Amino acid sequence: MINIKRKAIIFGIKGTMLTKVEKALLKEEKPWGIILFSRNIENILQLKKLITDIRKIMRDKKYPILIDQEGGKVSRLNKILDFSLFSQAYFGNLYRKDNNNFYYYYKIYIEKISNIFRNVGININTAPVLDVLSRKTHDSIGDRSYSENVDSVSKIGLICTKLFAEYKIATVIKHIPGLGQAEVDSHYKLPIIKTSKNNLIKRDFKPFKKLNSQFAMTAHAVYKSYDPNFAATHSRFIIEKIIRKHIGFEGILIS
Repeated sequence: MINIKRKAIIFGIKGTMLTKVEKALLKEEKPWGIILFSRNIENILQLKKLITDIRKIMRDKKYPILIDQEGGKVSRLNKILDFSLFSQAYFGNLYRKDNNNFYYYYKIYIEKISNIFRNVGININTAPVLDVLSRKTHDSIGDRSYSENVDSVSKIGLICTKLFAEYKIATVIKHIPGLGQAEVDSHYKLPIIKTSKNNLIKRDFKPFKKLNSQFAMTAHAVYKSYDPNFAATHSRFIIEKIIRKHIGFEGILIS
């Protein structure tokens, strides 16, 4: 749960160790958590020390440390172990070809990542991506998606969150309620999704249902059939009626 003594904001830091300015900023502002990127990681000992230093300043042994470790092109741990081959699409294809071997290999993959996390002190992974591929999907998602098959995405997403939970790693499902219909990169331009309500419910919203994840990251896109004025991140209707009521997500939303 959010510590009410801290501001509900997540900070990033500049390098592989805290600067004097960053130490002062953390003490003063008391952000809810820190998210790490590739620029913050040299090796496992350095990463462990960095996280230990952060937690000493925050005086909290369980202070939230987040990372984007989806696999494939979004792999922040590659200087420790190279996970660039193991995209979500890689495992989606394995699931399609051989269900039994998929589970065996996917379990090993998540076990290895979780062991690194637990060793250094990372406790939240901003994965899995549950966007369903379509012919419209922008390359910014691409192999970050498991599949164009909605049932495969749903089943693998459920397995992913359950396996990480077994290792006491919290997950952030994304990009709720689904970014598979986005034709532009939402990091740079606001996608306007014109898909009908019926198709959104049948495909894009479905993988997010019945997942026991503590966190979800909102899709920064306009769903024109529901709210033509605001992106999901800022839409009261999308958050209350779609994410909370229809999908049933009760955890913490982050952006």
